[in-house]
Amino acid sequence: MKKTVSNVCALKIPRKFFCSETVKVAGSTDFVPSNEHEKRPIISEVIPEYDIAIVGGGMVGMSLACFLASMPMTKQLSVAIIDSNPALGSGISIQREDPPDPRVSTVTPASISFLQDAGAWKYVEQNRHAYFKKMQVWDYTGFGYARYDAGDVNKDFLGCVAENKVLHSALLSCVKDSDFKTTFYPLRLTSMTLNTNSMSTVKESIPSKELPSAQGHTSKLQLSDGSSIYAKLVVGADGGKSRVRELAGFKTTGWNYSQNAIICTVEHTSANHCAWQRFLPSGPIALLPMGDNFSNIVWTMSPTESNDRKSITEEMFLKDVNSALDDGHGPHPMSSSLGTRDLFSWLKMDATLSANEFFEIPPKAIRMASKRMVFPLSLRHANSYASKRVVLIGDAAHTIHPLAGQGVNLGFGDAFSLSRVIAEGIALGSDIGEVNLLKKYETDRKPANVAMMALLDGFQKAYAVDFGPFNFLRAAAFNGANLISPLKRRIISYASGENKLPIFFGA
Repeated sequence: MKKTVSNVCALKIPRKFFCSETVKVAGSTDFVPSNEHEKRPIISEVIPEYDIAIVGGGMVGMSLACFLASMPMTKQLSVAIIDSNPALGSGISIQREDPPDPRVSTVTPASISFLQDAGAWKYVEQNRHAYFKKMQVWDYTGFGYARYDAGDVNKDFLGCVAENKVLHSALLSCVKDSDFKTTFYPLRLTSMTLNTNSMSTVKESIPSKELPSAQGHTSKLQLSDGSSIYAKLVVGADGGKSRVRELAGFKTTGWNYSQNAIICTVEHTSANHCAWQRFLPSGPIALLPMGDNFSNIVWTMSPTESNDRKSITEEMFLKDVNSALDDGHGPHPMSSSLGTRDLFSWLKMDATLSANEFFEIPPKAIRMASKRMVFPLSLRHANSYASKRVVLIGDAAHTIHPLAGQGVNLGFGDAFSLSRVIAEGIALGSDIGEVNLLKKYETDRKPANVAMMALLDGFQKAYAVDFGPFNFLRAAAFNGANLISPLKRRIISYASGENKLPIFFGA
């Protein structure tokens, strides 16, 4: 009996070993003697496991990491950030004197508050940005006109325009300067297996220490270099063509607009402090302040027009821009032959008009400060934001028309909401990948996102029609939003990030 037991114990029996190290370890080849006559190679694969894998390290994905890093309940989580941009690992270098980038975002007061609380906004203010207190909106008919001022709702500003690279760098700096446990993978997600057992088999001759998390289930993500990681929760923050959404099988509803947007940066003789938007027959044109005498142009038009305007000379393009923002396509609102102010004065509860309510001509663009970029416009919405172990945020969940510049703000709202839901789950001892928990995030965000999408889509469709009587009704609504003070305040508050639809207004 002793001899038999001794022989059995001498055998090298393969054991299962679970590894949850937070560093990526390459597979290794060991040679273990099986007997004195031959050697056999044994492949051991150590696969790291994380609490959360964020696929997409853009502004929205990085904002989620930033929010998680700022909360006591979530700052102990381990997070993997998967993005093929190699600059994420080394950091994004920005100098204030760098030429302005045409890709910008208008950040609302609500989003700024989120970023301030997380400690990221101070990095934005170190680089070029522009707060604006006023916004003027009008249309080509000479009838539709509205002017908004932050003072109408007792705010210091209506928003802040910053280059995307400035926002991205600020969020990345916020995460890197914290003690948050993040690992960057400069790779692409190639495949994903959901709800798999997180134990990886490694043939070893020594006992293993199995962590409690190994008893649960996680998702396995295969990366473009052939490596894999496990995660309890996978967050798809990888944009409108989301690979996570595709692999997880989320269905979407939406359509492509027969419009493109052309974006660029222009320079003025002096600084611009107002946001301007004019609705033209082919689509809206916006002039947004950027600081340092620069403004950003976002001009929606047909694909044919956008291709033509991208290829024309700088002088011709600047002439078109200045005309579109002045009296091209139609008269100024106050110079209409019918007298717009008198025509809709009955809408105003207060009979007096302040000097701030009169129409102003936007500043002229004198020079191109960037190249012109063109991209197609679409509306897309995921039918569901969450399933077991997978959740979508930002453009992966919803893509909207850019006419109000609300895309990134909806994404920041998603990231903020999800971080709170994750913190709640941890406080209650729940599995952060459990679908019932993640559905709380969907319930919180979907109504706000759908409402904004419907509103912007309605604007787009309303200005796609050029018909006399309809133009008059549209102008009446426009002027009502300008002259009816309670409604005007609601519109400003809603555009600032408050989740109250402007149709429900009061004093």
